[in-house]
Amino acid sequence: MEGITAFVDGPLAFLATYAFLSKKPYRYVVQLILSLFQLYGDVLYYATAYKEGFRHGPLWHPLYFWFYFVFLNAFWVVVPFICIVESYVNLSSAQSVVDKKEPSTDGNFKKKK
Repeated sequence: MEGITAFVDGPLAFLATYAFLSKKPYRYVVQLILSLFQLYGDVLYYATAYKEGFRHGPLWHPLYFWFYFVFLNAFWVVVPFICIVESYVNLSSAQSVVDKKEPSTDGNFKKKK
């Protein structure tokens, strides 16, 4: 998973930053892909710890388990989820605009009658 993070997520994060600052049309696609990668990594992290019986720290300790493991890592689940929803909303609205238009012979779109 760390290889994917280093060689895919890292460059995608730079591309997403560039796309948002430049208002590129593909910015929400990159955000969606990057957020899915992040969410996958988080689910894998939690699932691995669960499968191993949380043996790498004091189980149910208020500070280590609930604050460090659950609360602080929850941000890495919540933020990508919000970004996925935002991407979905923006990509869906863009698709609805395209669906209301039909291609003309020159490759451009015109409004449907």
